[in-house]
Amino acid sequence: MMNRLLPRIILFRKEVVQLWKAFWAPETPLYLKAATLFAAFYLVNPFDIIPDVIPLLGWVDDIVLIPLLVSWIVARLPVPAKVYAGKYGPTLDGRARRM
Repeated sequence: MMNRLLPRIILFRKEVVQLWKAFWAPETPLYLKAATLFAAFYLVNPFDIIPDVIPLLGWVDDIVLIPLLVSWIVARLPVPAKVYAGKYGPTLDGRARRM
C-alpha cells in the first residue's frame, strides 16, 4: 500500500507548488484561480460535506477531495501557465511545447 501511496503524495506536493505558481501567472483563467481559492477555503472551512466531528470519516473527505480538486485544476491549466509553473520547461521558438 505504501508503494502506491508515496508517489501520489509526491505528485500532490508537485501539483500544489505548480498550482501556487500558476495562480500568480497572468495566463491562468479567472475561473481556475477561483477554483484554487475554493480548494483552499474548503480545506480551512469548518463546514464540510462530512463534519470533522465524526471520527476519521470527517477527515477522509478532506484527504480525498482536496487532492482530486487540485489534480482537476492542474489538468485544466493552459499551456503558458504550465510553462510559467515549470512543468514543461522553457519555451522554444516562441511557442510552448509539450513533452
